[in-house]
Amino acid sequence: MEGEVGTFRRNHLVPVPEAGDLEAFNHKLLADCILDQSRQIGDRTALVGTLLVQERGSLLALPREGFDLAETHSGLVDAKGCVKTHLAWYSTPLRVGTKAQVRVLPSAIEVWYGGIRVAVHERSYTRGAEVFNLEHYLDVLDRKPGALPGARPLTQWRAQGLWPESFDRLWAIWQERLGKHAATRAMVDLLLLVPAHGWSAVKVAVEKALTLGCSDESAVQCLLNQAKAQVSPAKLSPEELGSLSRYDRPLPEMSGYDRLLNGERDSPTRLGGVQ
Repeated sequence: MEGEVGTFRRNHLVPVPEAGDLEAFNHKLLADCILDQSRQIGDRTALVGTLLVQERGSLLALPREGFDLAETHSGLVDAKGCVKTHLAWYSTPLRVGTKAQVRVLPSAIEVWYGGIRVAVHERSYTRGAEVFNLEHYLDVLDRKPGALPGARPLTQWRAQGLWPESFDRLWAIWQERLGKHAATRAMVDLLLLVPAHGWSAVKVAVEKALTLGCSDESAVQCLLNQAKAQVSPAKLSPEELGSLSRYDRPLPEMSGYDRLLNGERDSPTRLGGVQ
């Protein structure tokens, strides 16, 4: 087993491979493992993949219960709304002083409270890093909207490219028309729409409003409601279509009217009461 691990490392991990994220790296490792099944060991006539299938019958069954890879510990929410783990701080939507459960995974940090996952972040390995999610501070910004322009979560999102450029354009229009304070209040109200509609839907609505030349918050709200109301009509199954046959009616007899148009005379009864 140790020899095979060394062979795989020398053939697939030297030089050290590069990947965009852990998921992409895992896909590469899986492809390398499948490729390795076509390898031949020493003077054996069978390939690695064939020997693997033969050996599988001698192995014990895998345990039914999975092994939790996360390191779990409790964490106290500090004055910034964050919990600390492995020398880094991660934001939560919980109140200051709340005792939460932190699950540390190789690529993610999860925060749980009352059996519900309330926050998940990409794990940072930088000592002293502070990882913020702007959504976790919407309640605070609702009470103190003036804190939005200098908020560290907003600054971090801008640096990471998570803050839509269209939001800044709309914000600038509001500042010019409403003033700094009222524009910031309007932007906070716009952000409060995110939990109900999602970032993607709000971004699309803002961009569409700017394209249409509408810069009112009510216009964005109207576009969001309009998009939410556009539900594709349900398709009827053949069985349901067949049940509509009870509404069928015979086509009317129109031959009498045709004769009337041709100048022929007929009795009023035969013409359906038309003289």
